[in-house]
Amino acid sequence: MSLDSVIPASAAAAYAAQHQFIGVITPSGNTVVERITQGVLRDLPTVSPHFSRTPVFGSKDPSPDAYAYEGILAAAQLLTHARPDVLVWNGSKGAGIGFAHDVALASEIQAHTGITATTSILGLKIALAVRGITRIAVVTPYSDAGQKSALDCLAREGYDCVAEAHAGLSDNLSYACVPLDRIREMAHGVMLARPEAIVCLCTNFPAAVVAAPLEAELGVPVLDSTALGVWSALHVCGVDTSPAAPRWGSLFGLQP
Repeated sequence: MSLDSVIPASAAAAYAAQHQFIGVITPSGNTVVERITQGVLRDLPTVSPHFSRTPVFGSKDPSPDAYAYEGILAAAQLLTHARPDVLVWNGSKGAGIGFAHDVALASEIQAHTGITATTSILGLKIALAVRGITRIAVVTPYSDAGQKSALDCLAREGYDCVAEAHAGLSDNLSYACVPLDRIREMAHGVMLARPEAIVCLCTNFPAAVVAAPLEAELGVPVLDSTALGVWSALHVCGVDTSPAAPRWGSLFGLQP
């Protein structure tokens, strides 16, 4: 279907078309989540994103082995005032501390707000399961220690991490500054191990914008954690995400 036949021509028509709301909780030091979410939704004109933040910034995590529920639930509660159809935690911490933490977080958000909740990492789990993928390569902006935590966690979750590349950064804000050419270089490098998919972790890492061209070049799915949060929220709402696939990658053509 041509996007010209989907996207309203006037500002008034575009505004009127937005009748599905997604509430997005993002780390406070993040400059990527809003941009990626709004970028994807330009191709899905019935959906409007609404954002709230929770304290996550700098290079030290005061709660390294668990979620800081107070901030996340406060952010979720503010979003309930807009009555969104879904709430999504678009953060990737669960890939370092265990997927069960995201299951519990989504359940707690839903219990606290009465609104269905999901997370980026729950989206990752679903996307890999739908494709039957367990052999992955992992690309991140993380430090050595952060990367080891992610790889160890993913191994415990049953994934065979056959290759990895990381930028060596530790400050949350700096993750967004990794050049796109560097992300492409890391993705090409891990393909030497022939993974079934490349997983780009960190929702303040702009890998989503190069996922589609990388898939065309490399021939495997490139699953970005920020895009996964958007995708998971949209599917909870029953939105057809396929119009976003040409620009944002095969993930958006995937039906869970």
